[in-house]
This record gives sequence, C-alpha cells and structure tokens, in this order.
Amino acid sequence: MLLAILALWPLQGAAAAYFSLAGLLLVYLAGGLPAAWRAAATLWEERILDIDLLMVVAAVAAAAVGAPFEGAVLLTLFSLSTTLEERALGRARRAIEALMELRPETALRKAGGAVSEIPAADLEMDDVVVLRPGARVPADGVIVAGRGSLDEANITGESMPVAKEPGAQVFEATVNLDGVLEVVVTKTVEESTIARMIALVTEAQAAKAPSERFSAWFGQRYTVAVMAGAVLAFAAFYWLGRDWEGALYRSATLLVAASPCAIVISVPAAILSALSAAARGGVLFKGGGALETLAAVDTFAFDKTGTLTTGKATVTAIVALDSDERGFLSLLAGLEAHSEHHSAAAIRQEAASRDIEPMVVANVATRPSAGIVGEWGDEQVWAGNPRLATQMKAAIDHPALKVLAADTQTVIYLGRGAQVLGAVTIADQIRPTSVRALAALRQSGVATIVMMTGDRLPVAQRIGAELGLKPAEIHADMLPEDKVRMVSELAAAGKIAFVGDGVNDAAALARADVGIAMGAAGSDVALQAADVALLSEDMEKLADAHRLARRTATIIRQNLVFAMGAMVVLVIGGLFFELPLPLAVIGHEGGTVLVVLNGLRLLRDPIRGKRKTSTDTRTSRASRAGISVERHAYRRKITRHAP
Repeated sequence: MLLAILALWPLQGAAAAYFSLAGLLLVYLAGGLPAAWRAAATLWEERILDIDLLMVVAAVAAAAVGAPFEGAVLLTLFSLSTTLEERALGRARRAIEALMELRPETALRKAGGAVSEIPAADLEMDDVVVLRPGARVPADGVIVAGRGSLDEANITGESMPVAKEPGAQVFEATVNLDGVLEVVVTKTVEESTIARMIALVTEAQAAKAPSERFSAWFGQRYTVAVMAGAVLAFAAFYWLGRDWEGALYRSATLLVAASPCAIVISVPAAILSALSAAARGGVLFKGGGALETLAAVDTFAFDKTGTLTTGKATVTAIVALDSDERGFLSLLAGLEAHSEHHSAAAIRQEAASRDIEPMVVANVATRPSAGIVGEWGDEQVWAGNPRLATQMKAAIDHPALKVLAADTQTVIYLGRGAQVLGAVTIADQIRPTSVRALAALRQSGVATIVMMTGDRLPVAQRIGAELGLKPAEIHADMLPEDKVRMVSELAAAGKIAFVGDGVNDAAALARADVGIAMGAAGSDVALQAADVALLSEDMEKLADAHRLARRTATIIRQNLVFAMGAMVVLVIGGLFFELPLPLAVIGHEGGTVLVVLNGLRLLRDPIRGKRKTSTDTRTSRASRAGISVERHAYRRKITRHAP
C-alpha cells in the first residue's frame, strides 16, 4: 500500500517522474505477478479463464494506452479486495477451529492410586482422569466417581450448567465447575467430539451448496464471455472512429465493469459465515446444501419420544395379575435390560429404586415397533405393546388391564408365552423448550407441523395437546415404514424436514429433504444419519437454525441483486457514458468488498437456543473463565453433591 501511494502521488520534475515510474513498476509487479501466476495456474490445470486474468489484462491494457495510473489503481484495489476476501472467509473458516484452542494441554491421569500430570494427547482408552473444579475435560469419557456440574456451552451451546453423576457422559473441552470427578476415557483425542465437529464442519464448508455451484459455473462461463465481449467492444469502438488507444481504454473499462467478482464471492461468503455461526451454537450442517434446503422447508415432521419429549420416561403404575409385584418387576427388568428403548430405561430405574435384582433372560431379540422377546428358563417371555401381544396370541382383556389401556399413558405388557402376567404404564414428559420451539416455527411461516409416534393414539393425543398440536397433526401407532411413507407423502407437497433421534428414525431422516438429529453430541450414528445435527437437546435451537437458514437465503439474494445491479450500471456507464476506468475499478472492487461484509453479518447471528436471563449470562461468563461459581445465583438451582 505504501508503494502504491508513493507511485500514485502526483510529483513534479524529472527525478520525481523517474521515481514515480519506478513506483508504478513495483506496483505492477507486486499486484500483477501474483494474480498472473494464479491465472496461469488455473488456466493450465483446470483450463479455466478466471477473474485474475481479467484484472491483469485490464491493467496491462491501461498501461498500453498511456494510463498506467489507472492500471496501478486497479491492481492495488484488486489486491486489497482479494486480501480482504481471504481474511473474511478465513475468519468464517476459523470460527469452528477456535474450539481447538479450548483443548487442555495436560491431564491428571490416575493409575495405581497415584495421580500424575501428562500431556492430554497421550491419553488412551480406559485411562482414568481426575477433574478438579475449574478444569477442562481433556477427552470424551464417562464419570465413574464424583458428582458435580459442567459447563457444556462450547459443545452443545447449553447456557446453563449440566448436573452430572456417575455414568454420565462428558465431552472434551467442557468445564468442570464444582466437585472432584473421576472420568474414564472412552475416545481418543483423534475421535473426540471436537475432532468430529471440526471434521464435519470442514467437510461441510468444502461441499458447495447449489447456489455456490451455480455462481461458480456462471462465473467461469461469464468470464469467457467478458473476455470475448471486450475484444468485440475494442473492434466496435475502433470501427466507430476511435483511435486504437481510445478503443482499448474503453474496452479495458468494460472489462473491469463487467467482471463478476462480486457475484462469485457473494454466495460462499454468506454460506461459510452461516455454517460457522451455527456450529458455534451447537448446530452442525452437513454442507451448504442442507442450509439452503432448510431455508425452503415449509413442513416439519417430528418423532415424539426423545425429540419433542424428554425420553426420560417414568413408571407411573404397575399391575401384576398374580399379585407378586416384585417378581413381576424383576422379570420385566431382566427382559428390558437388553433394550435401549426409553421405556426400558424407566423400567430398569424403577426396579433399581426398589432394590429389585433383574432376572437373567437369554436369547433376547427386538421386535421393531412392537417390543422385545427372550427366554427365561425353558419359557418364552416378552414385553411390549398390544401389537406384540397379538403376535404372541395373548389376550389383554383382563379388567385391570383394560383400565390401564383406557389411560393416555404408554402401556407395556409382560407375558409368558400366550399368558399375560401384567402391565406397567410409562409416562413421558415434553421438553420445556418444545412448545416455544413449535410456536417459533409457526411464527416464521412453517405451514405444516406433524408429530409421528409408535405409541397409542390416546398417548399421542395427550402429548400433542400439551404441545398445542391439532388432532390432524397427530399420528400414532406408526411403524418405521409408516413414518417413511408419510414423509414421502408430505414431501410431494413441498420441502420437508424430519426431526428424530438419529438412530431409530434413520430411514425417515434419510427420506426427508432435511434430516435433523436431536441430541447428537457423542452419537456417531446420529451424525451419519442426518443432514443437520443438534448437539444439545434444546428444541429452540431448531427454530433458531431455521431462522438462520432463511436469513442466509435472504442475504444471498441481497448480495446477488446488488452485485448484478452494480455490474449492469457499470457496464451501461462504460458503453454509453464514457465511464472513467478509475470509477469502474472503485465500483467493481468496492462492490466485491460490500457483498463479503454483508455475508459476514451472519457471524453475528448465532444460534441462541434457550433464552438467557441476566443470571444465566453471569453464569456463562464465570464458567467459561473457570472461576469458582459459589457467588452466582444459579448455584441455588443446582443440588451440589459431595464427591
């Protein structure tokens, strides 16, 4: 820049002229050689005429007609705009990589009763790590001793600390706020949550969205057209009576005015910024294509259990037909010990709370959307819904069971062969953020919201009513294939997003235009099955992600309209109004910088999720700094357990 100023400064006298000539030469070399080298490499390797070539040709043409000043201005501003673009896009790309800096360099490993400090990168599977208050988690793992609360904002975007106890999963780079914890490492640094997030976002940024592909395709072909048009313009101006210098000057002006720099850069600037902003908020998009498609979605379909509801069901009633409630619950817990379903976890928890030891059940097999079957001794036992009871030819018409069936809660029947032993009712609670999230989606213009579940209709209707859904939006007793079929039917009317847990709903996630997995932190299956992954279980992040996608689409349209409008104005000025080359340069490069800056505004539009109170804000600041949180108000809301 200093050389450019010296070269372009109006000087007097012979010495000054020589100095100015030397400065101009340096500007041409400093600004033109890199662009010429990039243009030559692109032409040789990809057989593409790019924008760098346009700028070099225009600068050389300006110098050839005795206007080296204008050529130097062009190269200086072009180099400046290129630098600003690279820094701006680099900022978007580095937003997620900043998570790497949160990784602790050392860890306290416990071995044989002794604790030693080692590099975090040297941790291996099954190592036991000691976490003191204020320490960052050095690797993904599971708590084996101690209780406390962790700040997971860096990973899931959760604003409030999360209470943890033995058996709970912890993620790398989160902060232990209070209590001394012992964590067994379950994933190496290369396989950690942060490593997978960075890999996923890197792949997403490399995968071009449809609008990016179009702008690149348009830019390549349009560049060729501009080069050909400049040659034709030179011939036309010369034929109309201009001297060759005047004709070349006008054609060089048109070459600059018609260059599509702003059009080509406008889309990736917005896409990369949005992807980075979403990732910082705990929402991972698998590429710009998913982001653009989500903006066009007008129908949302939700799985119920574990998505709209917490999935942490509890047993509300037990009916043992032989009156041996403990034996009934022991057999049921032994059978459900082999299931990962949410209701199975509730049954196991109920048995544990009563100090009931589960019976040993062998050869267990799952019946999708029906239940589970196994062998207890020489007898076949099963647990599931009425569909499974029908398959086992078991009658569920006992009066006590009819009372349960009339309830709006989920009923799990236990049977031995064709004999029903009893049943339990399971109640699931909606997520605190689900109602607000669905309301926000409706306010944003989403036309259709439906809930799909394998539960009975009365259960689905109870949950749907609490969520504010209409009867026509509630669909119960659905098998996985039924969900896929309904998603296909809804997709015929417009773009549809399906939101599920990423495991049981893999087929529906794949069929939807956009598959969104809930609570995907730590779940490889969820990250693979979905187009979008919500790392936390905060439903309001979904509404924010949809809003961000639509805002991104709006900014892309703004950029394209502005870039094309500015280019049309400059071209008309060059053809009919003797537009000076310096003004064409300023208009071209200034427009390019403006669309980049407009796209970067998305970096300041993060995924917020649950709205913070002033207390939450103070908490977040303190926890990120690793400061003791005793004096903050949220401690009154969290039960602190001594390790």
